[in-house]
Amino acid sequence: MAAPGWERAARVALCAAGLALSVYAFHVETSKERDAAYRAMWGRGFGLVAGLLGTHSVFNQPNSIFGIAFYLLQILLGFSTSGLAAIALLGSSLVSIAGSVYLAYILFFVLHDFCVICVSTYILNFALLYINYKRLGYLNQAWQHHTTKAKKQ
Repeated sequence: MAAPGWERAARVALCAAGLALSVYAFHVETSKERDAAYRAMWGRGFGLVAGLLGTHSVFNQPNSIFGIAFYLLQILLGFSTSGLAAIALLGSSLVSIAGSVYLAYILFFVLHDFCVICVSTYILNFALLYINYKRLGYLNQAWQHHTTKAKKQ
């Protein structure tokens, strides 16, 4: 059983918005990095990678790159009806929520700032978590219905 039609449409819309925001954030971030006076405290590797793996680590990328990869993964796995894809979608959403909560904490309580782009991506990530949770529920219901049907035969 496939997920309901609204789920695919909502996923594509949310991921398209997330991709647009992430590409815009990447553009702004790379443009600002060219300015010698600019120092991005939390703009790369979630502010953690440079200290752990070094500034030249392949993982020390702008945060927006991780967003682009996440939204592309959500779109691509969203076309699959497999249970494994649903688990991967939910798992990656949980990771995105952990990152969103961490970055929101930094934004509000460390930097004492507000970023519309950032908060918008946090909201998108929570919406995708909800959709992915619902998808797993639909697939679980379909699986239970299928096994019950098979036992009766």
